[in-house]
Formats: sequence, C-alpha cells, structure tokens
Amino acid sequence: MSEAINEHEGRALFGSDVNNYDAIRPPYPEELYHFLQTTGAVRHTVATLELGAGNGLATRRLLELGADPLTVLEPDGQFLPLLTSLAATHAGHYQVIQTSFEEAVLPSRCYDLVTAATSFHWIRASVRVVKAAKVLKPEGYLAVWWNVFGDPEREDLYHEATRSVLEKLSRSPSDPQDAVPFALDTAARRREIVDTGAFYEPSHAAYRWVLWLSTQQVGALYATFSSISRLPADQRRAILDQLMEIAERDFGGRVARNMVTPIYVARRKPTSP
Repeated sequence: MSEAINEHEGRALFGSDVNNYDAIRPPYPEELYHFLQTTGAVRHTVATLELGAGNGLATRRLLELGADPLTVLEPDGQFLPLLTSLAATHAGHYQVIQTSFEEAVLPSRCYDLVTAATSFHWIRASVRVVKAAKVLKPEGYLAVWWNVFGDPEREDLYHEATRSVLEKLSRSPSDPQDAVPFALDTAARRREIVDTGAFYEPSHAAYRWVLWLSTQQVGALYATFSSISRLPADQRRAILDQLMEIAERDFGGRVARNMVTPIYVARRKPTSP
C-alpha cells in the first residue's frame, strides 16, 4: 500500500477537476439539515464559520437556511471562483477566505456555529476541536458531518467486486486500514469533543441511504477520491477504466453504493474549561 495521504496533500487534491467534483459529488440528505435546525445549531442570522467548504455543497444549504454572516475557509484556491459565485444568490454577508483552519487568524468568541462537511478529518487533530471552541461564542455550536461511501452494516456488492483494484491505494485519514471509518467511529468522535472540556455531550444521528450510479458516473465519482486523484494520469486512468469495466460487465451499468451520513452537533459550554 502507498504512503497514507496527509492533510497537507489532501488540501490540494479535490480541486484538480472542480467542474467534475461539483457535478458528481452527492448532496447530503435533507434530514441532516432538519436535524441541524431541531438542535438549534442552524437558524436565521446565525454567525457561521464553515471549514473546508470545497465546492460549496453544504454552503448553499447553509445560506438558504439563514447562515448570516457566513465566513468560509477553503485552502484550495481552485475552488474559490465557485465558492465566490455563491455570493450572487445571497443578500447577506458572505466571505470566502483561502486558508486552512490551522493557519486562519480568527477572532475569539465570534461565531454562533462552526461547521465542517466531509472535511473535519483533514484538519490537524490537535487543532480542530480546541480552535473551534476558541472561536465559538458561549453556547455556540460545533456541527460536523460526512458522506461516507460504504456502510459496514450493509453488504456492498460493488465494493467487494472492486476490492482487489482499490486495496493497494493509499488511504486518507477518514478511511484507515482495518479500522472503523473516522466519521463512523462514534465513540472516538464524541470523546474527542467532550475531552476538551469545552463542550456538552454531542447529539448524533446517522442517515443510511443508497447512491445509484451509471458506469460513467462511477468513473466520474471515483476520480474525485483522494486515493485516485493523487495518482499520475496514466495510473489514474487505468484504475478508473477497471472500475468502469466491472460496473458495466458485472452490474449492467447500474451500481448501488451504500452511504452513511453521520452528524455530530455539540454545544459550547458558557465558560472556558
């Protein structure tokens, strides 16, 4: 297996083909946003900081749900034109800053909500929760969620059929070898938040659903995975061709991927630990 992908490399991998990434990455279930509303984390005029917004998949819904002002941090400059274009659809205060959360200079106790959608695992572990606590107002919220491609609790025929193609590729922090995926390790995610002493016990939900893909969509989606997008062009094409061949030959060009979308919402305690 190749060397694991670290956060520095990961920050520049996803924007290598912005148009394809924006077109193929699946949205988060609408139930997730209802959960954010019912917990009180998202509401109108909630001062929000979004970490690692990528193509703005979650940003769009946060704006629609009332995040205002919304400050977006995105280290990959290739996503900036797409993220900046969202300002045209939003009458409130919306700002995009090209930087990582680790490097960002932010005011303390400024935000009602800090969010990260499928990006929290790319932030250095020693920084992510501690710094979120620092920039949140007392009683503010930290909300982190992911779209996880694969569900340990359900049989995934396409994943099994392609295991031999993918098993030698490097892994990101969200998908460690022979371990529960980062986002689905509920005990670890709760512990990481609570152990800072800055947050109450987080609320948690997980939404299970199926993503259906055509053969061409398989190629487009897998091209956005960090373990594949980091490869030289010829190796990347060879991997994608194999994945598409299996999809067409063995699944008739209609592939089901089991998805899990877990979310963790934690409220900041009124005083510092």
